[in-house]
Amino acid sequence: MEDGNIGIYHRIKRIIDFVISLIGFIVLIPVFLILIICIKIDSKGPILFKQRRIGIHKSEFNILKFRTMRIDTPKDTPTHLLENPEQYITRVGKFLRKTSLDELPQIINIIKGEMSIVGPRPALWNQYDLIEERDKYGANDVPPGLTGWAQINGRDELPIPVKAALDGEYVKNCSLGFDIKCFFMTFIKVLRSDGVVEGKVESAVEAEKQTNE
Repeated sequence: MEDGNIGIYHRIKRIIDFVISLIGFIVLIPVFLILIICIKIDSKGPILFKQRRIGIHKSEFNILKFRTMRIDTPKDTPTHLLENPEQYITRVGKFLRKTSLDELPQIINIIKGEMSIVGPRPALWNQYDLIEERDKYGANDVPPGLTGWAQINGRDELPIPVKAALDGEYVKNCSLGFDIKCFFMTFIKVLRSDGVVEGKVESAVEAEKQTNE
C-alpha cells in the first residue's frame, strides 16, 4: 500500500476501531460483570492489571487486562521468564489466560485511541531489544493492536527477530482485507490456545527473551 493510501486507511481504521470497540463494550457488559465478580471472589487485589507498554511512535501508555495473577507476582517480568508461574496464576486467571478473556479490558484502550483492534502487540516498556528490532520495519510507527500478524503466527513461541519481522510484514501489507484476515484467524488461534507458553522457556525463545502477550 502506498504511503498516501496508508495514511487514509489509518484514519478510516481509527473510526472503525472506535465504533466496533464501543459496540463491543456495550454488548459485553454482562460478561465484564461476571468476570469482575469471579476475580474478586477468587483472590485479593484489584480487578484490572495495568502495565506500561509502548504505543505508536514509542509513546508509553498503560495497557489494561483483567488481573490473572496474585498481587505478590514480580512486576514487569514476562510470565514465561518466571521460575514457576503456576504459583502466581490464580484459579480464575488460568481460565482467563487460556481463553484470552483477560485481554477484554483493552477494548477501553482502543476506545481511548491508545490501541487498535489489529496491529503489532505493544511491547513492554523495558523490552528494548524488541523495540529496537521493530524500528527496522517501521512497526513502532503504527498503533499497537489487541491482536496481530505475529500473534497469529506463533505468539510466545517466536524469537524477537522473527516477531519483529512479522510485525513489519503487517505494516507493509496493512489494509482492510488483511486486518479482517487477522481478526478472524485470531479466533481460531484462541480456540486452539496455539503459541501460548507459560513458565521459563528452554531453547532459542528464552535466549531472545520475547514477552508473554
